[in-house]
Amino acid sequence: MRRSPKDSLESARKISRRALVIGGVQAATVATLALRMRFMQVEQADQFRLLAEENSIKIRLLPPARGLILDRNGGVLAGNGQNYRVVITREDAGEVEEVLRRLARLIPMTEDDIARTLKEVMRRSPTLPITVADQLRWEDFSRVAVNAPALPGITTEVGLSRVYPQAGDFAHVLGYVGPVSDYDLSKIENPDPLLQIPKFQIGKVGVEGKLEIDLRGKAGTRRIEVTSTGRVMRELDRKEGIPGTTLQLTLDRYLQNYAQARLGNESAAAVVMDVRNGDILAIVSSPTFDPNLFVRGISSADYKSLTENDHRPLADKTVQGAYPPGSTFKMVTALAAMEAGVIDPGETVYCPGFTELGNRRFHCWKRGGHGRVGLSQSLEQSCDVYYYEIAQRVGIDRIAAMARRLGIGVRHDLPMSAITEGIAPDRAWKLGKYGKDWQVGDTLNAGIGQGYVLASPLQLAVMTARLASGTDVSPRLVRARDGVPAPDPAPRPLDLPQDALRAVRKGMFDVINNQRGTAYGSRIVEEAMRMAGKTGTSQVRNITKAERDRGVISNDDLPWNRRDHALFVCFAPYDAPEIAVSVVVEHGGGGSAVAAPVARDILLQALYKDLPPLSAYPASQRDRIEAQRKDMNLLPRTDSQGAKSRA
Repeated sequence: MRRSPKDSLESARKISRRALVIGGVQAATVATLALRMRFMQVEQADQFRLLAEENSIKIRLLPPARGLILDRNGGVLAGNGQNYRVVITREDAGEVEEVLRRLARLIPMTEDDIARTLKEVMRRSPTLPITVADQLRWEDFSRVAVNAPALPGITTEVGLSRVYPQAGDFAHVLGYVGPVSDYDLSKIENPDPLLQIPKFQIGKVGVEGKLEIDLRGKAGTRRIEVTSTGRVMRELDRKEGIPGTTLQLTLDRYLQNYAQARLGNESAAAVVMDVRNGDILAIVSSPTFDPNLFVRGISSADYKSLTENDHRPLADKTVQGAYPPGSTFKMVTALAAMEAGVIDPGETVYCPGFTELGNRRFHCWKRGGHGRVGLSQSLEQSCDVYYYEIAQRVGIDRIAAMARRLGIGVRHDLPMSAITEGIAPDRAWKLGKYGKDWQVGDTLNAGIGQGYVLASPLQLAVMTARLASGTDVSPRLVRARDGVPAPDPAPRPLDLPQDALRAVRKGMFDVINNQRGTAYGSRIVEEAMRMAGKTGTSQVRNITKAERDRGVISNDDLPWNRRDHALFVCFAPYDAPEIAVSVVVEHGGGGSAVAAPVARDILLQALYKDLPPLSAYPASQRDRIEAQRKDMNLLPRTDSQGAKSRA
C-alpha cells in the first residue's frame, strides 16, 4: 500500500533530526578527542616521553662519603680523596667483551684485567654497575668521557676513596679499608645494598673495621635517562646520601709520630695513656706499613715483603702481642702480698743469688745476690729472690686476682682488632688449660712475671696508670662522634691499702732516681718532671745449667729471635701523675739499656707536648739526644696557618 505524500514528508523529517543528533555527537566526540590529543601531545609531551621510555630510566645507588677520623686536635688521620673511575653495566653494554676491548685502547688494561672484569660482570646482576678501573689519571678519565658515545654501557664517575695522610704512623690502630669480599658478605645476615656495589670499600681491621657501621653512612640515589645503547643522556634527579660519622680519637698525631720515629726499626710497641681519664695518647707498633697500599690494591711483591718480614709489620703488637712481663710484674706481687698482710714494706728478705725449692734452684738475675733487701730496694735493684719468697707466702690465686684488678688478664674494650686478654694464671686456669695441678715452682715463676704470665703493652700501660692514680682507670680511644664528646669517664678508687701503694710508687721512683736503680741512666733531671718506673727483661728460652756455669751470656751472642725481650713501664710527674708509658722491644735484650731510654723520651714528649728541652736530660746524654733527633723523621708542628705552635 502506497504511503501518502504527507506520511513520506514526516518520515524524512525524522531521519534528518536523527542524522543531526548523531552527527553532533560524532562531532563533539571528535572535538573532545582532538583536544585531549593536543593536551597529551603538547602540554604533557615530556612526561609521556619519559613514560614511553621507562625502560631507559635507571636508578643508581650513590655511595656516601665515608666518615673522617681525626686526632684529638682535629688533624685528619683518615680522609677521602677524589677517585676517577670507569664502570660498565651489562644490561646497557650489549657485547661486553667487545666494549671492553674498545675501552682497552683508551686506558691501560691488560688481558687479565679484561678477563677479571668479564668474570665479575657475569656473576653480578645485569643492572649493577661494575667497576672496570679506578684511581685513573685525569688524562685517561677524560679520554673515556670524550669517547662515551662509542662505548655503550660505559660510564665515567668521580667518587671518593680513602686516604691516610699520616701513612704508617697510625696503620695499626686505624687499620685500612678494602673492597667488599664474598667472605665479608657471608658474615652479614642482612647486608646493606651498598655492599653489593663491586669494589665498594669497607673497613677491614682496626678502627676502620670495628666502627664500620658508624663510618659507612647511608646510600643516596640518582635517576638517570639512558639511550637504547646505554649512553647516559641526563640525570633526572638526585638524593644525596648521609655521610658517615666523623670520629675524633684521643690520639695526638705529633706524639704518635714521635713515638713511631723513636722506636725506629725495632720490633717493638709503645702505649701512652693519660692516667686521669684513660685517654690513649699514642699507641704504636713497629715496624709499620703504609695502609694506602691496601686501599689501592697491594701488589704481590709488597704483600710478600710484609708477610715474610721476621719483625711482623702487619701485627699490632700493642694489643695483639702477649709477652712475659718480667720484672714489670713485681709491683703486682708486692701489692698482693701487702694487701694479704704476709709482708710489710719494712720487712727484709735475704738474697744469696738463688732460692732452692726441692732439688731445683730458682736464680736471681744477679749471680752473687743482693744481700738483705726490703720492698723499695727489691724494686730499685729488681731482686728476684725477694719476689720468690713473697710469692710463696701469698699464693698464686691472690697474685692473679691483683693482676686482674690492675688490668692484666683482662680484655680491654677498644675498637681495635684481635685484642688479647693476656694471662693472669691461677690454679683453676692451669687445671682447665692443661688438666694439671698448679705447682709451687709455677708460683715462683709467676711472682717475677715469667712462666705462664702474659701481658700486652696496652695492659702494662693500664697497670701503670692504675698504680699511679690509685683508680680503676680504663683505656679509651674515641673522644667524640660528630663533634659530640664521649661521656667523660669517672674512675673509681681501687680500694688498695694506701701505704702499700705509696711503698710501691716509692720503689718505682728509686728505680730511676737512685744511683743503684736499674734505670738510673734514663732519669729525668728536670725536678718537676721526675718519673717513676720499672725495668723488665723477660726470657724467651730456658738458660741451661751449663750456660750458667760458664757465666752470663750476652744477648749479642745469640740469634735475634732467641734474645730476651726488653720492657719498661713508667709514669710522671711523680708528685702529680699525668702520663703513663709502656714500652716492649722484642728480643731487645735488657729493659734498662734498651726499653727505658725509649720510654723516657716518649714520656717527656708527652709531658711537654713538643720536643722537650735538652735540660730535661742528664748532661752527659744531651749531645747524643740532639744528634738522635736530627735522624728522626718528625712531623713539623704547625698550626693551620703554617706558623710554629707550642701547645
